[in-house]
Amino acid sequence: MNFRKLFIEFSTRHDLYYRIFIITGSILIISNYLPNQLRFKYEFSAGSAWSYDDLKAPFDYQVYKPENEIEAEKRAIVQEQPVCYRKDSLAFSQSLNAFNKSYGSNEGPEYETAKNILLSIYKKGFIEEGKNIPNSSNFLLITGNKASEIASEDVLTSKQIAAFIENALVQTNTQHDSRLLEELKNSVKPNIIFDEALTNASLNDKLSTISVTRGVIYKGTVIARKGAMLSKEDANNIESLRIAFEQRHPDATAGIFSYAGYLLLISISIGILVIFLWLLRKDILLDNRKLTLLFLLIVGISLLYTAILHRNWISILVVPLCILPLVTRAFFDTRTALFTHVLTTLILGTVAPNGFEFVFMQIIAGIVAIFSIVNLRRRAQLFVAVSFILFSYIICFVGLSLINEGNINEIKLSSIGWLGGNVLLTLLTYPLIFLIEKVFGVTSDFTLIELTDFNNPLLREMSLKAPGTFQHSLQVANLAEAAIYKIGGNSLLVRVGALYHDIGKIDMPLYFIENQSTQMNPHDELSFDESASIIISHVVRGIERARKNALPDAIIDFIRTHHGTMMVQYFYQSYLKNYPDIVPNEDDFRYPGPKPFSRETAVLMMADSVEASARSLPIHDAESIDKLVEKILHNQINSDQFENCDITYRDITAIKRIFKKMLSSIYHVRIAYPAGG
Repeated sequence: MNFRKLFIEFSTRHDLYYRIFIITGSILIISNYLPNQLRFKYEFSAGSAWSYDDLKAPFDYQVYKPENEIEAEKRAIVQEQPVCYRKDSLAFSQSLNAFNKSYGSNEGPEYETAKNILLSIYKKGFIEEGKNIPNSSNFLLITGNKASEIASEDVLTSKQIAAFIENALVQTNTQHDSRLLEELKNSVKPNIIFDEALTNASLNDKLSTISVTRGVIYKGTVIARKGAMLSKEDANNIESLRIAFEQRHPDATAGIFSYAGYLLLISISIGILVIFLWLLRKDILLDNRKLTLLFLLIVGISLLYTAILHRNWISILVVPLCILPLVTRAFFDTRTALFTHVLTTLILGTVAPNGFEFVFMQIIAGIVAIFSIVNLRRRAQLFVAVSFILFSYIICFVGLSLINEGNINEIKLSSIGWLGGNVLLTLLTYPLIFLIEKVFGVTSDFTLIELTDFNNPLLREMSLKAPGTFQHSLQVANLAEAAIYKIGGNSLLVRVGALYHDIGKIDMPLYFIENQSTQMNPHDELSFDESASIIISHVVRGIERARKNALPDAIIDFIRTHHGTMMVQYFYQSYLKNYPDIVPNEDDFRYPGPKPFSRETAVLMMADSVEASARSLPIHDAESIDKLVEKILHNQINSDQFENCDITYRDITAIKRIFKKMLSSIYHVRIAYPAGG
């Protein structure tokens, strides 16, 4: 084997191998982290007909109680659970001491009367009351290790204590004043104290005895017959079978085949996504950064879902799957976002409980999310999108619940709460987009929107120092945006690229004709090759300014390519005319390139050349504009400027029509009507 040849081939084709690595790696990661379990193949709901063959129990299994039945048992225990109290043995002495201190005497008949009344109170029992203490007709009184059940009417409450003391004073036939009554009322304190810890412990002990199952269905028992309507009990029996089936550990052979099945389904889903990219978004497939970002989003959301799938303390409804289409749309386009979300949802639907319901609800929510930001122009649209996502989730959940339960009272409000949490987590889309921009060096629509602000330092400087160039850039932006919208592409990206494509002219604005307001032309003092060098240099100067101001690479691409490798024809032809005997170096009059490599950069190149040339027309009529557009685009095509970008002759024909129509409107070209018309 020729290792040198193999090494050279690998080195020259490393991009292809990297893409293969990303795609196959994503498939293997997702398939390895999906739960490797046998899939219950039946879809069912109470009140619907069993559309499969007769279902027999394949093994013995326990029947689980429905959740509402378990909740009813819990409520019954809570209602029947007596509240636990304990006796405070120090209450009598503390109350008596308090009375002595406030009354000022521990002798005499009043003292003995007070002491006897306090003894009678604590013998009967004075119970503690409060807003946090449960109401109960009976309670348990804990004394040492013994517990006795006492009725609440057998003890004194705070509402009864004053009357009890007053009545006791009357019965003593002892002379007393009102002060004695008040001091006794103020001194007495409860001696039967609520024991919250013991009450909760007792309640939890009883709740833990609730069984989640209610019997066994033995192997061979018919669970459902074909065509029969499923009652709630039938549906619960089948659901118990599903739980038991998915909890069983498959043997080695079954496990291998189960994994192979998941691997095939994931592979075909990812394969379809790759085909979509190849046919409709080849720029993503051929850009390693974009491809890596797209597949990391798919893998990340898949791992997040599977990580939460079997956590009992949290619902899978809280997983913010709509982050995927929102982030994908922010960096790519609507079709890619929709396609990616649908295929990822189908992959996760293979392991999600109630797969149809999961797929239906997530696809609807994802479509709503994408539609709500289809024309992303403001950051506030993200919050609007989140509101629509919540609304679509609730509508889908309520509809599916009504189908499954047949009763509006059975809709679980807790599940709606989890969906609310899902939507709140979806708001993490905004910081996630910012993080991705910094890590991957890609540009989102949010950043592009910010760059269209005319208060941006670069645009403001250009409007002051090179106002003609600024107006030219605005016109180019309008032409390019309309053209790309017609043939398909990122119109926002084109607009931003057009606004910044000539920022290199800021340094030497008077050397460009659109900024010359007097008859003086600085090129009159220069040679033709020097003038050409200055004109060409605005590309390099623009790139330097863009990098200094941290413009995204996607915008810098427009600066680099907006002249491609075309010649500075005016100065080149002037050189040939004035020096016919000297053969010039064409590289001195040629832009360095590169040529446009996307539909967007190609459209900008066309719009820039057409708009600049249209300004120099002596007469702006339909015929001259038509000839100008045809000539410029014909020259660019013949110079092979569009050989590296995905643009067709049909696209170029449509672009010509757009340019002619818009230039005619700009220069107010009127249609010549026939005489007498």
